[in-house]
This record gives sequence, C-alpha cells and structure tokens, in this order.
Amino acid sequence: MSGKTIVVLATLDTKGHEAQFLVDQIAKFGDKALVVDVGVVGKPAAHADITREQVAEAGGASLAALLQHPDREVAAPVMAAGATALVTELAAQGKVHGIVSMGGTQGTTLATTVMRALPYGFPKVMVSTMASGNVGHWVDIRDITMMFSVTDIMGLNPVMRKILANAAGAVCGMANVDVTLEKAARPLVAITTVGITTQGAMKAAEVLEAAGYETIIFHAIGPGGRAMEQMMKEGIIGAVLDYSTIEVSNEMFHALLAGGPERLTTAGKLGLPQVLCPGAVEVLVYNEPETVPPPFNTRTLIRHSPMITDVRLNKAEMAEVGREFCKRLQHTQGEAIFLIPTGGYDSYAVEGMGFYDPEADAAFVAELKQGLPKSITLLERDTHIEDPAFAVEAARLLIGLIEKHG
Repeated sequence: MSGKTIVVLATLDTKGHEAQFLVDQIAKFGDKALVVDVGVVGKPAAHADITREQVAEAGGASLAALLQHPDREVAAPVMAAGATALVTELAAQGKVHGIVSMGGTQGTTLATTVMRALPYGFPKVMVSTMASGNVGHWVDIRDITMMFSVTDIMGLNPVMRKILANAAGAVCGMANVDVTLEKAARPLVAITTVGITTQGAMKAAEVLEAAGYETIIFHAIGPGGRAMEQMMKEGIIGAVLDYSTIEVSNEMFHALLAGGPERLTTAGKLGLPQVLCPGAVEVLVYNEPETVPPPFNTRTLIRHSPMITDVRLNKAEMAEVGREFCKRLQHTQGEAIFLIPTGGYDSYAVEGMGFYDPEADAAFVAELKQGLPKSITLLERDTHIEDPAFAVEAARLLIGLIEKHG
C-alpha cells in the first residue's frame, strides 16, 4: 500500500529546513506530507499546507493578536489547541494517516498535546531532545513513539539527516501496515492485574478466551487503568474483569500506582458488563524502603523488587477504601458483580504471608455491603484471589453478564 498522507507538525520559523527534509523523505516512500505550521514569531522557512494563521484561528485567536505581545505561555496553548482541532478533524475524516514532529521541551510539549488527542493505533512519532529521559509526561496513556534526536534540532547535519530519515521511515511504515484496530462481533474484554494477582488473572483470561472472547490485559500501575478507561470511552473495550483495583487505594493515599479520580467509574457510567475484584487493594506501592512515608514506614514492608516496596493498609484505612469504592461506583448503570475472596486479595495477603489481615479486609467488605448501589451484586467466596476456582468463577460470571447484556 502507498499514497498515505502524513502530518508534519513543525514550527517552521525555527525548524523549517528540518521539516522540509522530512517532507522530502516521506515522498521517497510514495507518501505525501501535509505540513502544519505551529510557529508564531519568526518567518516560516518552508511551505505550510496549513498556515500558522489558520492554526491560531482554529485555536481561538488571531496570529496578529498573538504577535502584539509575543509570549510562549500565551501562544503555545492557542497553537496546540488549534493544531489539535485541525489534525483530529482530518484524522476522523480519514484524510491523514500518521503524524511526525520534532522539538525540544516546548516543541515536544505542543506536538504531543496534539498526538495525545489522536486515536489509539493512529501512527505518532515524536523526534525529541527529551526522549532519553522520563517521557511519561508527554506520552501519558497514548501510543506515541518517542525517538531521541541525540543532537539538538538546530539545522541539518549527517546525524540529524539520518535521525529524521529514520523517523520518516517509521511513520510511513506505520501508516502503511494493513492491520487495523476494529471492533469485533464479540466485545473485547479488559482484565486488570499486578504481579501478585497474575496467576488468577491469567486463569480468568484462559476461561474467557476458551469461550470465544479476546482479552486485553492492563498492568494496573496507574497508566494501565487510565488507558483501559479511555479505551472504554472510545468503544474499543466492551466488558471488564477489573481483577486488580489497587490503583484506587494508591490514588487515595498518594502512592506510586495511582489511577486517577476517574478510575473505577467509567465502565459503570457506560453500562458495560463488569465483574469487580479487590485485587491487591490493600497494598500501597513505593520505591526503595526509605521512600515509604510515615505512618506506613513503621509497618511490615515487603520488597517486591529492588526498586519496589509494598506496605499494607490497616483496618481503618481499608474501611476508608471501601467507602471510596462505593462513592466511585454509585453511577453504575445496569448489572455488575463484586466478587470477594475472603482468604486474601493477593499472594502477599494469604494466610502465612506478611499482609494477611482478615479483620482489615472485613472492614472493607462491611463498607461495600452498606454503600454499594443496588445495581451491583456482592458475592463472597471462602478462598483467595489466586485460587483457580475463584478466577474461573469471575470469568464465568462476566460471560453471563455479557450474554445477558446482549
């Protein structure tokens, strides 16, 4: 396949020559570039198919107004909003098939704002001076490919030409693959898990797949749960086995695996079939032991790995988590099931292990019994979450809800 259209998003006043090089490289693959200029102050050094004037207008301001008092903090959000509106519209119409950009801190921030608004599966390549560090701020929960520019992006040289040529090859290759992200006849089933609930989650996935359902597994470490909920909103995911809900408690107590304020709310609001489990909900996750804050640093700590330390919540805190679950699940539409293993919520919490505390777990369940909406059925089982029988039942209950849901 060939003849795709690739958005080249660039500040043509500072990156015009580099943008033109990308345009030429894209043409070598038989594809076409559509250049979007998000520069403001200087004179564009290359041709723009969508001018900076058009971008500013789409962002709610005129370029002339921005130039009266040039300020990055004012202009950048306007240009980002305008480029986002224009590019997402073109993508929705099927008129563009990929995007590539380049920049430092400012350029990366602007371009990835646009990229994060584009659908999953839409090719996104960001050549950035920032790509050798923590790129979570720019990638967030989207499938953005970050490519380290090695040098600053200030003119063409043998290294920069090669890097940009590679970027053009990457985005054109992505745009021309024949694999698509389409909804199947049966709903795609999401499953959440962390390392200490993996055996149960794997068994549940096995049961679902044997029944003819494809599964998509999310590592419940914060971005995983947030990506899952975004995919629900976009119609990619049609049913949920929320096996590991650890991201809610970590959000509440400001630990590493925080899943955000929307976590646990989206499936219910959309009325998707869902089975909920309390996988690892009693665990807060930190880095090395010295990073565990008071009052948790005086409790039993379990080293999950050299870089990860776990601590468990006590009875009062678990009751608080139960109340928060009830609050987040209040708007659940349609039927859902909360399946509780009374023998432990992960492999660290079973009898004989450091996080075994049935009284604390019971405080969590007591709050659920009091506050869950009537649309959610609570079931308790005298086993632990890694028990294959528990996992099989969770999967079969979800299959029942899906079939009932139609």
